[in-house]
Amino acid sequence: MKKEQSQRIQTSVLNGIEKKVLVWLAERQPRWMTSDILTVVGVIGSIIVAAGYVLSNYNIAWLWLASAGFLINWYGDSLDGTLARVRGTQRPVYGFYLDHNVDGVTMAIMCIGAGLSDMLNLYVAMAVLVVYLLLSISVYINAHLKGEFKLTYAGMGPTEFRLIMIIVNTLFIYVAPLREYVMDFTVLGNEVTFGSFDFIGVAILLILIIIHITNFIKDARGYAVADPLRKL
Repeated sequence: MKKEQSQRIQTSVLNGIEKKVLVWLAERQPRWMTSDILTVVGVIGSIIVAAGYVLSNYNIAWLWLASAGFLINWYGDSLDGTLARVRGTQRPVYGFYLDHNVDGVTMAIMCIGAGLSDMLNLYVAMAVLVVYLLLSISVYINAHLKGEFKLTYAGMGPTEFRLIMIIVNTLFIYVAPLREYVMDFTVLGNEVTFGSFDFIGVAILLILIIIHITNFIKDARGYAVADPLRKL
């Protein structure tokens, strides 16, 4: 069986600090803690995120729960691999398979939860999920074809995304005009109402689309050179 030995490319803004924090935490985990347990913790965090957004329909203060969920998700999702590396218990094939399948599940849970809240249009949430999964597929293909597993783009990675969402949640809790702003417009004959959170979602969607298209063109050109058309 081929082992997953792709080079992890992390160039995010917080990467240097995050690595030190994760190693510090990994060295202080109790012996009963395992990478699999931490993976489960990450999934639980995503469920808490979704619950917080849904409950915000009843009270905006529930966004604190969503923010706590992002922290729990980070703790489990980011620390599981670090714990294995610190203890020398890496399982490259199993870890690669499990971790990245779970990533898709947790992202789906969080997007659905946000889409079921009054803050974010469900169609926008699903569009973000679709483009995220497309970008993930591209990353996994490159990991197989050229041994590069790129985790960040334009200095942004999962950790930065979580931090941005926590900041956005906090602003929506304390800044009433931000959460009360709405704009009505017509799309294909249908009346649509967008709030501030919807525009943030659209901005994230556009950024993901640009990243995906840019990297698709760049990678396709590179593979075309590496694998030229052979003349008969």
